[in-house]
Amino acid sequence: MNRFIIADASKCIGCRTCEVACVVSHQQVEDCASLTPQNFLPRIHVVKGVNVSIATTCRQCEDAPCANVCPNGAITRHRDHISVEQQRCIGCKTCVVACPYGAMEVVLRPVVRNAGSGLNVLTDKAEANKCDLCQDQADGPACIRVCPTNAIACVDREKLEQLSQERRRRAALDGASMLAF
Repeated sequence: MNRFIIADASKCIGCRTCEVACVVSHQQVEDCASLTPQNFLPRIHVVKGVNVSIATTCRQCEDAPCANVCPNGAITRHRDHISVEQQRCIGCKTCVVACPYGAMEVVLRPVVRNAGSGLNVLTDKAEANKCDLCQDQADGPACIRVCPTNAIACVDREKLEQLSQERRRRAALDGASMLAF
């Protein structure tokens, strides 16, 4: 089973610190002053409702629909996560349509292209953007490290089983208390 990120809506305050940490951890330059609305492209998104907020991101599916439909094979499995090889991505958006969680998006990134005769041109390239569990970071996903309420966690098979057992136990106790009226 692939690891993935989950968020606890009862703890999330909607501060979007996770989004900022995600962008900073994936930017190419160290200067945070270079962040603009155009290049602020988080791989995790906070969804706010009337009474609740929650961070959402890629579930790193075992049989990833996004990878299955990619015509260029740009979305692949690496150990315990799904990643996008940007050099192969053509920005066709089939992965966006296929993702059952809405965790894939296609974004425009500035790239320098050789226009011939030694002339370089700055253009935009459409490419898939999704959570990669901060695979290039030795200390794991940045969103987890910075969450002020510890609402975000990385879950593996064992942790998922623990959560399931706890929920079954609580449901059984709640059901038993309803019968004891």
